[in-house]
Amino acid sequence: MAGTETGARSASGSPHDLAGLEAGLDALDAVEVRRAPFAQVLLHKVLPPLTAVVLVLAVWKLLVVAEVTDDYKLPDPSAVWHSLEELWLRGTLLDIVWTSVSRGLLGFAAALALGTPLGLLVARVKFVRAALGPVLSGLQSLPSVAWVPAAVIWLGITDAAMYAVILLGAVPSIANGLVSGIDQVPPLYLRAGRTMGATGLRGARHVLLPAALPGYIAGLKQGWAFSWRSLMAAELIASSPDLGLGLGQYLENARTDSDMPGVLLGILLILFVGIAIDLAVFSPLERRVLRTRGLAAASR
Repeated sequence: MAGTETGARSASGSPHDLAGLEAGLDALDAVEVRRAPFAQVLLHKVLPPLTAVVLVLAVWKLLVVAEVTDDYKLPDPSAVWHSLEELWLRGTLLDIVWTSVSRGLLGFAAALALGTPLGLLVARVKFVRAALGPVLSGLQSLPSVAWVPAAVIWLGITDAAMYAVILLGAVPSIANGLVSGIDQVPPLYLRAGRTMGATGLRGARHVLLPAALPGYIAGLKQGWAFSWRSLMAAELIASSPDLGLGLGQYLENARTDSDMPGVLLGILLILFVGIAIDLAVFSPLERRVLRTRGLAAASR
């Protein structure tokens, strides 16, 4: 009898052991998130890209000094800087950048509004997935520049053609990212949601989308990249004074004038905007989502 009581007690655990177990679980749940010191951020986040930029400029300068090619093909970095100063002094630099950025953001917002429900539909309805899944994958691999001639014929050289190219380039990426995220949601989450009455649109809002958020955000990042690339392709090919001067048209105008410093400046500005949007919007959002899920990548 005593042995039975002892076995039952050891199986259930003493109150002290249970308290220790609960404390350990609470310690695992209460992960302390501390902001990195400024010196550490400077060392690990700011210094490496600055070093890379300095190295690129140094190599560029060395190639110019060594005269590996003609000046009109590879101008001095100072010539590109002078082109930037000229745009700034004329007061057109911010207008050129904003013309393209506003188009890109508006087109991306429209792609987000269309790609999200499309991704939900493809992920949850088998017939739709069998019909549209391969089409979305094919559209995602299709170069955005291929849509520009068709969009110009359909809509003319207008802003509508620009937005059409952005949508055709970005919607498949956003939809496929959401589909990939939903495919990785554990079935237990869906069963638990149905048990609590989260079905249909409520289930999509409260269960599917939150659980698929990491994959969804990855799709959003890729969707923005496709939006920006699609817009630049459209501005390069379908340039018109009626559309205003954006980065793509500025680049094409510089090419027409054989202005190599202007060409390089246009390329650098396009690159800068793409990186800035990613660093200011998508990377912090991705880190926040990963951090709330306790993933190791969030601390990097």
